[in-house]
Amino acid sequence: MSDVYTAAEARAVLERLRPVLAGLIEVRADLAELGAAVQGGPATPLGGLPELKAAQARLDELLSAVVAAGPEVKGIAPLLLDFPSVLDGEPVLLCWLEGDADLAWYHRADLGFAGRRPLPPSA
Repeated sequence: MSDVYTAAEARAVLERLRPVLAGLIEVRADLAELGAAVQGGPATPLGGLPELKAAQARLDELLSAVVAAGPEVKGIAPLLLDFPSVLDGEPVLLCWLEGDADLAWYHRADLGFAGRRPLPPSA
């Protein structure tokens, strides 16, 4: 298991990552559009194969920046981040899903996303 975060620490990391996450979401959308165009779909003003390869490299760079900051990347569409933590003496993962305004959820590692619960107010 990687570092263990308090809710406040995880929120601080998430806040620092917001510009990176916004960039990742934008590049992910560009990749989807470019990928469709390259595979015979409608042409896109974003470009073609060279731009697709550049977007893939940029996505890798952004994902590396997220991982280097500490959270576990569990998904990229939608973007899903987990921060190892301890709640009431039990190991849990603090969970942020793209679209969440704040880090406000957790789940046991063995239950995964289906076991998501709101963080208690004291967290």
